[in-house]
Amino acid sequence: MASRSQGRAGGPGSDPDAANLGLVRPPLVYLGSILLGVLLHFAWPLPLVRRPLVGWSTGAGVVLMAAALFIAAVRTFRRAGTPVPGNRPTTTIVRTGPYRFSRNPIYLAFSVLQVGIALWVGSLWLLITLVPALGLMSFLVIPREERYLEARFPSEYIPYKSSVRRWI
Repeated sequence: MASRSQGRAGGPGSDPDAANLGLVRPPLVYLGSILLGVLLHFAWPLPLVRRPLVGWSTGAGVVLMAAALFIAAVRTFRRAGTPVPGNRPTTTIVRTGPYRFSRNPIYLAFSVLQVGIALWVGSLWLLITLVPALGLMSFLVIPREERYLEARFPSEYIPYKSSVRRWI
């Protein structure tokens, strides 16, 4: 179930109008992480394991799971009438669909996508470059978004935050 905000955060000295107005944009964090991992993989191959325990089909399956989670999360946001991009004002706290299990299913999908690609191509680099992306998300992006949501929807977001995990 979703709850709507009647007010609008903004104005001098108040909360920002959107959760993520900074330069550290989540899709770019993950895209940069994947591109760096791929570049390192081709420049200095570092296989995931000596003898592949998983084939391309396992990696492809994980990529498909990530895509399904991403699509479900975006559809749930759209059904609730709130924008997906973090640089636009959030209009509601979404508690349905994948948001019942994770406060950040889109970021989870991006992370799982990178793990799937790493398994698909057998590259340890793609897992290594995921670590700083997760750090940026966990210690910079998500806390900023959570502060925004707590300020904008204090009576809805704080109980939601205490009842649903950040990742899984």
